[in-house]
Amino acid sequence: MLFFLCTPLWVLAAGVKVGELAPDVDMPPLLYEGNEHGAVALSDLRGKIVYLDFWASWCGPCRVSFPQLEQLRDELGDRGFEVLAVSVDELADDALTFLAGVEVSYPVVHDLQGSSPRRYGLLGMPTGYLIDRQGILRLVHQGFRKRDGEKLRVEIIRLLEE
Repeated sequence: MLFFLCTPLWVLAAGVKVGELAPDVDMPPLLYEGNEHGAVALSDLRGKIVYLDFWASWCGPCRVSFPQLEQLRDELGDRGFEVLAVSVDELADDALTFLAGVEVSYPVVHDLQGSSPRRYGLLGMPTGYLIDRQGILRLVHQGFRKRDGEKLRVEIIRLLEE
């Protein structure tokens, strides 16, 4: 019983499952030089393969994922692949400090209210959700190691070719 009393409610949420329609994400952009995307909603990206990346400034593996996601977007963006990064930091300044140290050209939004982790049933950082052109969740990827970039690339190409 103590587990339930000490656990945030969003951890206990069932979240979206593979094969289900991914809940929309519609949040304000983080404002920094290089993020000219403005507001981007997941539903705006329908028709593309999207990697929805939940991250936080304090997350070590997030520092590994950002360059690899940037490379994948550079390579596959013209074929219909997009990354949408969602910062779950409480303070936008923490996320901005993190972003000052990484190259990122894909849209980054800030979930100040913490609503998207609840809808997705997020359990840790980083967690990515690979979503097909129809908005259906096809893969959940928790954590990130250097070798994960190539595995993710294979899955993205498979979806692009469907």
